Amino acid sequence: MGTLIYGPRISEFEIEDRTLAHLQFVIAAKLQRGENFMFTWSHGMERGSGRSVIWISPAAQVHFRFSGNRAPTLNRAWLEILMDSANSRAGLHWVPEPTEAVRG
Repeated sequence: MGTLIYGPRISEFEIEDRTLAHLQFVIAAKLQRGENFMFTWSHGMERGSGRSVIWISPAAQVHFRFSGNRAPTLNRAWLEILMDSANSRAGLHWVPEPTEAVRG
């Protein structure tokens, strides 16, 4: 289980390593272009449902911490879905990896 650490208050969000690697790619691409955006995800029933939304900007401190030491092979189809979402007015929405995609 990976962790996304956001902002000076050191808020931590647990995210599975494979998902975190894909989010890292998309978030880094947006930040390298100096773009601000919202990031939204839903909570599972084990966390009481609901959703969280955070504002991500180049001024924010973002730290990606992985529990494993191997970087997964990235799924291009999933990256495209996440990037399209991040480029929309609604911002980046976490969606599960497409099941029909081949994983490396």
